[in-house]
Formats: sequence, structure tokens, C-alpha cells
Amino acid sequence: MTDALSKLLSTRDWLMADGATGTTLFNMGLQSGDAPELWNADHPDRIRTLYQGPVDAGSDIFLTNTFGGNASRLKLHDAQDRVRELNRLGAELGREVADKAGRPVVVAGSVGPTGEIMAPMGPLTHELAVEMFHEQAEGLKEGGADVLWVETISAPEEYKAAAEAARLAGMPWAGTMSFDTAGRTMMGVTSADMVTMVNKLAHKPLAFGANCGVGSSDLLRTVLGFTAQGPEIPVIAKGNAGIPKYQDGHIHYDGTPELMAKYAVMARDAGAKIIGGCCGTTTEHLKAMRAALEGTPTGPRPTLEQIAETLGGFSSASDGTGEGAPEARTRRRRRG
Repeated sequence: MTDALSKLLSTRDWLMADGATGTTLFNMGLQSGDAPELWNADHPDRIRTLYQGPVDAGSDIFLTNTFGGNASRLKLHDAQDRVRELNRLGAELGREVADKAGRPVVVAGSVGPTGEIMAPMGPLTHELAVEMFHEQAEGLKEGGADVLWVETISAPEEYKAAAEAARLAGMPWAGTMSFDTAGRTMMGVTSADMVTMVNKLAHKPLAFGANCGVGSSDLLRTVLGFTAQGPEIPVIAKGNAGIPKYQDGHIHYDGTPELMAKYAVMARDAGAKIIGGCCGTTTEHLKAMRAALEGTPTGPRPTLEQIAETLGGFSSASDGTGEGAPEARTRRRRRG
């Protein structure tokens, strides 16, 4: 049987994903330092509301509240023995919401980074990473997630470990990396590097791409880098709603719904097939994005100049690729 995401991808020119999980939960009262995943057990009604928002705004895909649901991150909250439970609950709540939507909506089981540095730079071995991701994947599978959604990854080794875990769980998956360091991930991966890596994976994702990062302009530059390689696998674009600014004791993102609507259309025209938002993206942004995607005819591939003029300038002069780009090793750094 064809999985739910592949079915949708085969019948549509584009799909809209969801927006920001963290931003929404903080607006609901989550405190800094708390584990959002505990709310899957403690505040299920709030998590249903979290999921219902993007569905009502027109999203075809929403991510579960399980981004930090691996043993390494949950250990910080003395909840490392609850990995399977919290992931199962997060997916079950999502399944409830999706099944009542009246249209096909994909429940994507969010799998974020472990928070550890992969060997040989750090202590996390490939085997341990696979074990952690596999445990999380089995919980999401039990809860009824349609697909695993690996996101905000920086290290290629961690991306590969997540791919192996998805294979062990017998689950389809999609995976994005965060290009937040002058067009590269924190561990030095470029857009071209990611396409090469994805093509070599034994258990390939249904879709791949970029999420989070610096701003929507930078993210679209990365998307152009993907599509320039001519990948056969669909591309994902999940950019932040503008740039974060600290105001009145809180982080606010300056991207308006109108700006994110323009971003969504440009992402589609740049070649992305799955388009959503990341940090700062609310249901109001999503509604505007959906309306723009439905109401704006497909246009030519945007240029870098058009992206900068429409969405704002880039955070760096280069996307990390091409002649004159800094060597990857200059982008590699330890978390201190």
C-alpha cells in the first residue's frame, strides 16, 4: 500500500506543511526550559489545539510535538524512560485530528537532533544515534504517524543514522537540515553536499530539504542550490517567519503573513514541492501562504536578486558553494 505522503505528492503540484511548534506552545504557556513533549501526556487538549491550527489554515502536513523526543534530550528532564510513550501519545493525538479533517492530512512524526556531537568530534557513535532514533521512530509508528519527519539536522552522520533508524522501523521518512552558517549547516554541509548524500542513502527519504536557518531569503537560496542539482526526490522548504528580535522579554519574528505568502510562492517557483514555515510561523501566516499558493499562477524560477528584493537581503555573501567559497573545515565548530 502506498503511504499517505506519496499519495498526496503524486496528485498535487505542491503541498503545504505546518508552521512553528515552539512558537505556538510558548503562546499557550510553555515555559523556557520545559520539555514540550511532556505536554503530550499532561496537556493533551493543548496539543490537539496545536495540531488543529495548521489543519484549519489549510496545511496538508503537520508535525507532531516530538521534536525533542529522543532519550538524549529527554534525559535533561529525567524522562529518558518515557521516549516510546511520549512519541506514541504525540502521534495518537495527531492521528485524532487528522482523521477528523475531512480531507487527506499527513501526520508527520517530528524527529529532531539528539543534541549530541557525533563521533569522532564528539561522544555519539553511529550505533547509539541509530538506537535513539529507532526508539523514537517505533513510538511514532505505534501512535499512527504516517511518516517520520527528521528536521533541523546539522551533521551528515546524524542524518544517515536517522535514515537507518527509519529503515529499521519500516517507516517512510522525510528529512531536512538547517543551513544557518553562511549557507552551510553548522557542521559544514552545503546544499550540493546534501543532494549527494541523499542520493547515496540506501533508505532514501520521500522528500528532503531545509528548515529553520536564518531567514526566508537564505532558505530560498539553499532551495535554489538543491534544485540546481536536478534531484529526483521532492524538495522541502520550511523557512522562518523573518528574523528573530528580542522585544519586551520575548522573541518575536518580524515576518508578516504578507511576506510569508510571497516566500511560499517563491519557494514553489524555486522548485520546492512541500512548503511550510518554521520558527515564528503562526496560523495567520499559514492562511496567507495557502491563499497565495492557490491564487498565484506558477512563475519562473526566482533569481537571487528577486529573492533579496522581495524578502530581504541574505545574511552572507555566499551560500558556501562555488568558486571562492570557504573550505568546509572553516565552518565546522564545536558546540561550546
